Amino acid sequence: MSTRPQLPGDPSDLYLRISYDDELWDTPQADTLERWNVAVLHRRRVHDAGQEAATTSSCTTAECPSCTVEDAAVGSMTFYRIHLDRGRNAYWALEEQSEELYETAQVLLDPETGSFTREVSELLEYVGSALLVMDRVTLAPAWRGHGLAAVLGSEVIHRLMPGCRAVACSPGVTDLSSRRLTDQAEWDRVNAKIAQGWESLGFRLYRDNVYLLSPASQELEEQRGVLRGRLADLGASWRAGAS
Repeated sequence: MSTRPQLPGDPSDLYLRISYDDELWDTPQADTLERWNVAVLHRRRVHDAGQEAATTSSCTTAECPSCTVEDAAVGSMTFYRIHLDRGRNAYWALEEQSEELYETAQVLLDPETGSFTREVSELLEYVGSALLVMDRVTLAPAWRGHGLAAVLGSEVIHRLMPGCRAVACSPGVTDLSSRRLTDQAEWDRVNAKIAQGWESLGFRLYRDNVYLLSPASQELEEQRGVLRGRLADLGASWRAGAS
């Protein structure tokens, strides 16, 4: 007897909407920082039974006239592209933007020049001049625990990394509403699992929980193919369980 998969929907129907709002501010801060917002959406067919929506299992045919397609938000991401060669000093631009970005700046950038420190520069191939920071990745609780954050994050990184010399992140729990994380051991376990997910893309710990990834990394390209295969397998498993 088959059981319904834990995921609430077919992960093959997930997609990303990546956007950048240019407010046309002619300021050094705006020239240095670009904030990219990513909506994680799930496209699904919904059967309208007349009073309330139901799953498409209520449909008698694939072309059921009572079915509509809707997009449900199941997560979000925030990325920053930081231009180190234009606008204002990037170190202080990050300090002004948020505490989390300032912590990244303190590890990677020279406060005098706003460029990568000499030590960081020696670690990176020169394939661009900007820094891409993966600031926040959040999925709805029902979609967690299946490695989807790494799958989706990989796709966004590939879209945004051209012109960047490094990609940085500071993995950890961002949703503090979960009561089960009150125990320190559980907190550490979840944070370690999150870090392992990003390490699978090629991120490596540099210092003080700041992880670095080179856009020139062959591992990144290889893992993208692996993760896309994993997404296809999750979709096939979900469809098999839902049939």
